[in-house]
Amino acid sequence: MEAAGSALNLHTSKYLMRHAYSVLFYLIRFSTFLSMILMEAFLFLNKWRPIYQLLPLSYFVLFLVVVQRFLSSTCSIYMVDYSCLRPPGFCRVPLSFFVELVSNANIFNKETVDFMAKIITSSGQGEETYFPPSLHYIPLRSHQQDSINEVHMALFPVMDDLLSKTNISPADIDILIVNCTVFCPSPSLPSIIVNRYAMRDDIKTFHLSGMGCSASSVALTLVSDLLKVYKNSNAVILSTEILSAGWYPGNERSKLLLNCTFRMGGAAILLTNRNKARETSKYKLFRTVRSQIASIDKAHFSVMREEDSQGKLGVNINQNFLQFVGLTLRSHITLFGASILPIKEKLRYTLYVLKKRLMINQSGDIYVPNFRSVIQHFCLPVSGIPFIRRIGSGLKLTEREMEAAIMTFHRFGNQSSAAMWYELGYMEAKEMVKQGDKVWQLGLGTGWKAASVVWECLRDLLDEKDNGPWFDCIDKYPINSPRV
Repeated sequence: MEAAGSALNLHTSKYLMRHAYSVLFYLIRFSTFLSMILMEAFLFLNKWRPIYQLLPLSYFVLFLVVVQRFLSSTCSIYMVDYSCLRPPGFCRVPLSFFVELVSNANIFNKETVDFMAKIITSSGQGEETYFPPSLHYIPLRSHQQDSINEVHMALFPVMDDLLSKTNISPADIDILIVNCTVFCPSPSLPSIIVNRYAMRDDIKTFHLSGMGCSASSVALTLVSDLLKVYKNSNAVILSTEILSAGWYPGNERSKLLLNCTFRMGGAAILLTNRNKARETSKYKLFRTVRSQIASIDKAHFSVMREEDSQGKLGVNINQNFLQFVGLTLRSHITLFGASILPIKEKLRYTLYVLKKRLMINQSGDIYVPNFRSVIQHFCLPVSGIPFIRRIGSGLKLTEREMEAAIMTFHRFGNQSSAAMWYELGYMEAKEMVKQGDKVWQLGLGTGWKAASVVWECLRDLLDEKDNGPWFDCIDKYPINSPRV
């Protein structure tokens, strides 16, 4: 952990410089304004001719125009709309059915079955989550064709719904990104989509694999970079996780967590840099930030897909992985805060770091910036209700601000990178998101890596509950989630 600590100090030093640059830029603007006021006062008191009194004001207006042109030199990126998968009812897997499945699969011993049932119960997951059809068979099926069928079932419906919502043709799509951590077939997942929808032969396609639950956020940062290069373009992101390919058929407890909490889900998102899209879009991209600590060996190996002693493949989660989750978040929050927080919060954090460096503040308290001063809604990683509350408490969020994440996990389970879109759907169905509000989507993936995306809402989002995955159950929520 010494290496991890030194790495965090290096990150802190670099990001402290970012804070300093931001503060310096603010001071330059403020000092320019103050200089203009003093010059106006001097000219007025000395009774200079009115034409001369306009000069400082003219210079200040010119300065503001130049700054604004510099800040707005990048094109605006809009999220037109998105769609979330609602699996059919026959895919539902309540706890009793799950226990029956794994008990009769002839691959798990009784201790393993009891352990998985305990994990599901303690995680706070509800009774209406979904498995793909291949995992409803006895014995469970996880062949290549089963995974391909699951791809069709997860991605085709959300793509169809997105095209219908946005009234665009597959031929209008210029960029396609599909993210799925475990399943990486040949032909690739983007090729399956291009073939299905007869897309153009010059479409730019990408497949992100191995990114874990941060993949959708990472895909958004990739799209934002691509749309800065390719003008007047439409981009679609498809996010899912193929459970039949990631199922672990063994008895090592450190590899069983994904069997217990991961459930079927998928999302499709349309983004564009076309100016006319602002009128019909829901959100404007406000900020993207990425960071990782993969250079630290223990962090890199803390969660890894590998074979067990019997050659069965599964995702192994070490007992110390939470240490590296915390390290990743501390590093990422420092960088993220430097890019988005108001000047008052930046100054407070800068003073906190300086006191720590100068050994003035010896208390064990960690200063957490007030992100609620700029962000109104939070989409957190949904790896279990205790995990959500741990991250939320670290960010000093209220139960109301964690509500979307907690209810999403209870209703749908952990859908990996697609979960953040179900959280956003929950907020919209509850009519929480208003014009001008900022929404923070935080993705956290193994390695470890973190990616943040902040959206600015362009209009009041009302009457959206019938357009998303919560259409028939939103009135039941929020429920009193268990304190586990």
